[in-house]
Amino acid sequence: MCLGHFSRSTAQAAPLPEQEAPECQMGPLRRGSLIGQFSLSAAGTFPKHVKIVEVGPRDGLQNEKNIVPTQVKIDLINMLSETGLSVIEATSFVSPKWVPQMADHTEVMQGIRKVSGVSYPVLTPNLKGFEAAVAAGAKEVSIFGAASELFTRKNINCSIEESLQRFSDVLQASKEASIPVRGYVSCVLGCPYEGKISPAKVAEVSKKMYAMGCYEISLGDTIGVGTPGNMKEMLSAVMKEVPVEALAVHCHDTYGQALANTLVALQMGVNVVDSSVAGLGGCPYAQGASGNVATEDMVYMLHGLGIHTGVELSKLLEAGTFICKMLNRKTSSKVAQATCKL
Repeated sequence: MCLGHFSRSTAQAAPLPEQEAPECQMGPLRRGSLIGQFSLSAAGTFPKHVKIVEVGPRDGLQNEKNIVPTQVKIDLINMLSETGLSVIEATSFVSPKWVPQMADHTEVMQGIRKVSGVSYPVLTPNLKGFEAAVAAGAKEVSIFGAASELFTRKNINCSIEESLQRFSDVLQASKEASIPVRGYVSCVLGCPYEGKISPAKVAEVSKKMYAMGCYEISLGDTIGVGTPGNMKEMLSAVMKEVPVEALAVHCHDTYGQALANTLVALQMGVNVVDSSVAGLGGCPYAQGASGNVATEDMVYMLHGLGIHTGVELSKLLEAGTFICKMLNRKTSSKVAQATCKL
């Protein structure tokens, strides 16, 4: 996952390009359909419940080349709010100069229909962003760090240590306002500039962010190069410094390893996972890096393991179909693709 500081998005607000529309649109799934019938028995090592943090509206859309209309963002979040998801990352309060796609953050936050029991966190990389987010009605925020020095400099123009100093201001303000803060650590399994990242470095940054007051640390395989082997190695190091109940994983699917990596994390006790509807997303710092693991695919896997998510897959598929139609692209969700052919 990445902030998108040097986003490829330089276009001004304009109609989305005319491209081939998605091949099919999902309707409600019928009882007795093939979805979910190939279930596996839940192994004793898996958690009974997993919290899914939906990052599509923010992390998924921020790198779109063409400005997505504000109403489309609002409609997407409203549809996601009806799926049973308990956390939907809504937008990012960063400078429009760096991320023009998120320039309508206030309008989005004030335009969405907030459902009881659903949290709508927003990204606030500095105190100015935090103050703007609170003024717009945000009740939870996230800060964004990295385990890679070069990635941090490219992404937010400062060193890792300087980024932590900036975050301390946000943590102090959030404490005074009684607003919970989630921390992201990117490049935990690889960096486009530094290559392999030491698990010890990931553990060090995670420990500092947790000690500063972040209630949860999301560990991001930003460019999707991780495998189950180094996921286990990295988590083993981090879990020595941060309680497993305060950890989440955020896997991109560039090499097709996201679900496998998530499965390892679940076996190790992690019960919070990030994902993006229709597999939206990507990273402007790594050519070929694909989006986050699709929420539809994540839910299908978790339900097949007998793990409770509270998410209704049929409604999630409808939300994915909606945003793909609006973006004039095919879904990256394997479950959505397969269901179209059933």
